[in-house]
Amino acid sequence: MNSAIVTVFVGIVFLITGIVVGYIWRKNIGEKTIGSAEQKAQNMILDAQNTVDNLKREKILEAKDEIHRLREEYENELKIRRGEVQKSERRVQQKEETVDRKLENIEKRENGLSRREQSMNDKHKEIDSYIAKQVAELEKISGYTQEEARQILLRELETEIRKDASDLIVRIENEAKEEGEKKAREIITTAIQRYAAEQVTESTVSVVSLPNDDMKGRIIGREGRNIRAIETLTGVDLIIDDTPEAVILSGFDPVRREIARIALENLIVDGRIHPARIEEMVQKATKEVNTIIKEEGEHACFECGVHNLHPELVKLLGRLKYRTSYGQNVLQHSVEVATLAGMMAEELGLDPKLAKRGGLLHDIGKSIDHEVEGTHVEIGANICRKYKESWKVINCVEAHHGDVEPRILEAVLVAAGDALSAARPGARRETLESYIKRLENLENIANTTKGVDKSYAIQAGREIRVAVKPNQVKDDEVPMLAREIAKKIEAELEYPGQIKVNVIRETRATELAK
Repeated sequence: MNSAIVTVFVGIVFLITGIVVGYIWRKNIGEKTIGSAEQKAQNMILDAQNTVDNLKREKILEAKDEIHRLREEYENELKIRRGEVQKSERRVQQKEETVDRKLENIEKRENGLSRREQSMNDKHKEIDSYIAKQVAELEKISGYTQEEARQILLRELETEIRKDASDLIVRIENEAKEEGEKKAREIITTAIQRYAAEQVTESTVSVVSLPNDDMKGRIIGREGRNIRAIETLTGVDLIIDDTPEAVILSGFDPVRREIARIALENLIVDGRIHPARIEEMVQKATKEVNTIIKEEGEHACFECGVHNLHPELVKLLGRLKYRTSYGQNVLQHSVEVATLAGMMAEELGLDPKLAKRGGLLHDIGKSIDHEVEGTHVEIGANICRKYKESWKVINCVEAHHGDVEPRILEAVLVAAGDALSAARPGARRETLESYIKRLENLENIANTTKGVDKSYAIQAGREIRVAVKPNQVKDDEVPMLAREIAKKIEAELEYPGQIKVNVIRETRATELAK
């Protein structure tokens, strides 16, 4: 046990001795290393300072050289600018000298003009004085003052001018009448052609709006199969052009066009566009349009009080909903003719039911006139015969355009109702109040004209007949008065078409033989 303790003690002593020796060795070595590093750092600092001093001296020298160079460039540019300024000063000085010379010349001219102006003023005064003396002598000789003579002269000139103007107007009107018929034919033909083209375009096409232009491609389909299916099933042309978000349906048959429009709109809403779906939608649209046609025909019969019509006639009446004639819906026109004819028949003590029936069916031929040869009058009469209408109704249909002689008075009333519905005042949806007010204004314009005795608006305001006072208006003044009234109407009144001004001067002498 003692030997073990001794061994441990000896080991501890050796451990302590090793630690002390290691510490002393490390301390000496570390101090030497630190001293060497500090020396190296001082040397590097000195080298860096020397390098910085050298760079500073080089940059200062370069900056001085650059400043010297810039100073020389500035002095050279300054010399150039001074030379240019001197040239400009010389030019300005020359211009000032030129302006001074021109001002001197202008002053000389002004002085000369002032002298001439003074001389002219003196001469004008002499002339005015001479004229005044001459006028005074003329007034003394004639017995009129200057103002009275002027008024007399103006009256005489006005009379002569009016007479010459009236003669000129009459001559021009005579020449116009000679050439008028030829010119009128040309104008009317051109107007009819232009209006007909607009009417055909409006009446034979329908526009279907699209949610976007991508829908056009879907409507056309792969290799055009969808558009071919629509055209084959409906019988209309489908026009797809550059019109944004719209396609055009073109066809002479308004019913087919309406079926195609409804079917296409339903396809667009549904979104499934292919031949089978197109056929289904066309069949559905056909049923829908047929239902609408039947309902519209029944409604027209109910509105007019016409009963016991054949169901096919009712359907043909409903087809007129999609037919227009000169911009007027034919179904509405037929109802209006029936109403007018019935009212007139009641006033005259005739058969209002027959008049209404004939008026309602008078244009029935227009429902299929694009499918059957002949005029709508002939077609309508044949339809009425086919469905066992009476000869009286057939006569109303045949005679409403004068193709045959009317055999009953109700046929005359149907023709009159047709003319009234197409051409009566209000056919352009003008209200009664505005129509009456326009006629009153027309008469007031004529009545306020000097020399007018009385006036009457006739032909639904398309003509005004003016009677003048014969003791105030002479024959040669009548054309001038008509033109004056026409100009006042053009300036003060708004009206459709044109208004004919007819001025009448009449002198009557009455004597009794006893």
